[in-house]
Amino acid sequence: MLFQTTDNVVPVKKTSSSRIKDRNEAVANPQTAGKPKAASKPKAASKPKPAENRKVTKAALSLRTVVIDTLADMKALEVKVLDVRGLTDIADFMVIASGTSDRHVRSVAQRVVEKTKEAGFRPHGVEGQQDSDWVLIDLSEMIVHVMLPRVREFYGLEKLWEITATKRAARA
Repeated sequence: MLFQTTDNVVPVKKTSSSRIKDRNEAVANPQTAGKPKAASKPKAASKPKPAENRKVTKAALSLRTVVIDTLADMKALEVKVLDVRGLTDIADFMVIASGTSDRHVRSVAQRVVEKTKEAGFRPHGVEGQQDSDWVLIDLSEMIVHVMLPRVREFYGLEKLWEITATKRAARA
């Protein structure tokens, strides 16, 4: 019997109940049946688990960290975080990332939504999952754009939002 994860295949052993084990021991070795077993040596401490398996409290995670880590795990391309606090009231940060295909864009966006929900952040809306050229995830204080490279180049959101507040004021 195998348990398969996305990372690897791990064999799983079937275990029987302790009562059946004791009964089998009694049949195989009647002289030791019913006697308490000798205490075994304590096991050495195991190595720390990788970061993805560790349980982390919600307070230790920030929304920005969750989103960036998820994008890295899903191999999103050209991830860029823009601080738009002085430019707009709709969000504090804007994250722009690219995917290699429409299926990749869709799966990256779905994973971002899943991981942010697990971390305790509720997405307010997701747009564009049908076409998957450009998926927008509204996380209240952060907006995540996952798009195809051709769409990203066409709209040029980085150029639009990188203009600092002082440059905007000078233009007005």
